[in-house]
Amino acid sequence: MSRICRAIGMALMLGGVTPESGVAQGPSVSSAVQLADSLLAVDSIADGPATSGAESTGPETMDDPESHRAEAISYEIDPFAAVVPYGPGERLEYKVKAGVFNAGEAHMEVLGIDSVRGEPTYHVEMALKGSLLFGVLKVDSYWSSWIDTRLIIARRFISDVSNTGHSSYRSFEFYPDEMYWEQTDEGVFGELVTALPLDDVSFIYFVRSLPLEVGKTYTLPRYFKKDGNPVILEVERRDVRETPAGTFNTIVVRPTIKTSGLFSEGGEAELHFTDDENRYLVYMRVGMAIVGSITMHLENIVPGTPIHSGAADW
Repeated sequence: MSRICRAIGMALMLGGVTPESGVAQGPSVSSAVQLADSLLAVDSIADGPATSGAESTGPETMDDPESHRAEAISYEIDPFAAVVPYGPGERLEYKVKAGVFNAGEAHMEVLGIDSVRGEPTYHVEMALKGSLLFGVLKVDSYWSSWIDTRLIIARRFISDVSNTGHSSYRSFEFYPDEMYWEQTDEGVFGELVTALPLDDVSFIYFVRSLPLEVGKTYTLPRYFKKDGNPVILEVERRDVRETPAGTFNTIVVRPTIKTSGLFSEGGEAELHFTDDENRYLVYMRVGMAIVGSITMHLENIVPGTPIHSGAADW
């Protein structure tokens, strides 16, 4: 039973838990896709606008999106920011199910623009709150990542997980120039395996900025953990997905990380991103013993405000 409870929390993550950080940038406006092309090995590839549905009211038990600080602050255009499909103020809210049972609520949000050691970053958050077995098993967990706005790399990562019978807090800082990370809550240091790393949360945002051409397999050697590389993304097909937020044309991606976990080799994970310029994650399914699957269903969208000046390449 404890595994099921942990699985609900893990269902938000792209494989594991931890991060790493960045490098320099050029003087011109760069898109995350262009950055990706210089870092990825593409083994093997696309159209159709999304049909977005009506927005629905967010879950009452989650924090009120109207009070988010990003919505109350005006951000200037950064001519050096990479072109990405998200910006400050964006919030995606989800219903989480374990099999056919409601298991909780989740959200992904771009809280605003912060500075990490002088570098501008998107402060993004993923959160999950829910329970199973009439409240016997509970989860109330948060993950935060600070993503460099110009390089789309992780510069800081915090994991604050609280499940029934288990709690864990981890805080990481990444120093790509020196190629090491520091786990600040325990004073532990480690070697970065890439100069342009991504943690679990920033990886999902990075994937949103890729072309995601149907039929292609993207090989991404950017996971923080050495034995987890490369992360494999198979862009499988186009689909139409109905959610509480509406009906969307989607691109279906199957992720694989070479470590144990929900997205390990042989798993049945699917991520459905909107087939448009927004690349919203509208649905996620992960195969799971006992309950059959853990799924996330988009309930509400609060659009963000871009800080870049370029046009999307996808």
